[in-house]
Amino acid sequence: MIKKLLIVFILFLSFQNVYSQRYGTALGLRFGNSESYRTLGLTLQQRVADRLTIESIIQSDFSRNTHLSLLAQKHRPIVSKRFNYYLGGGLSFGIEESFVKNPTDREIIHTYGNSTLGVDLIAGVELTLAGAVISLDYKPNLNISGRQEFYKGQVGISARTVLVKSKDQKKKQRQRQRARNKSESKPFSGLFNGKN
Repeated sequence: MIKKLLIVFILFLSFQNVYSQRYGTALGLRFGNSESYRTLGLTLQQRVADRLTIESIIQSDFSRNTHLSLLAQKHRPIVSKRFNYYLGGGLSFGIEESFVKNPTDREIIHTYGNSTLGVDLIAGVELTLAGAVISLDYKPNLNISGRQEFYKGQVGISARTVLVKSKDQKKKQRQRQRARNKSESKPFSGLFNGKN
């Protein structure tokens, strides 16, 4: 039984390496779920350095809660470059509802339309497979201003399509670097080579 599981695991890794690809830019949908409401949103992820991405997420429940999150994330491989975990954080802005508990009257005061500012943290796992990036994350929000509750957490599932592959992004970066190197002028080199 263990040998069969090992063979299946090795085949899985082989399949990943043949048909998977890393990404430079990925765009897709994010489904979020918290204690109070569910959201649907757009997510754009851009690799800016080796194992480092920035992500912008705009999501809404299409009623009283809309958020924009700007996050930086550090990725680490679990099994391969295509299956990794990530940790990160950033800022969030939004228009939200708030619930204030009044213990003396035993009532809850509900307000909405509150402009909020907060800090988002994020931890998740992602799999890049056949031009798609699937991720599962937990994104807690720490309130700075705008709502009564200090902490809200959200579980999210994102499905993105790869717009720019990592190898294409690196190729363009090398081309730009070569063009920059050619355009840099060397004022004294022409004097020693006999050029005017």
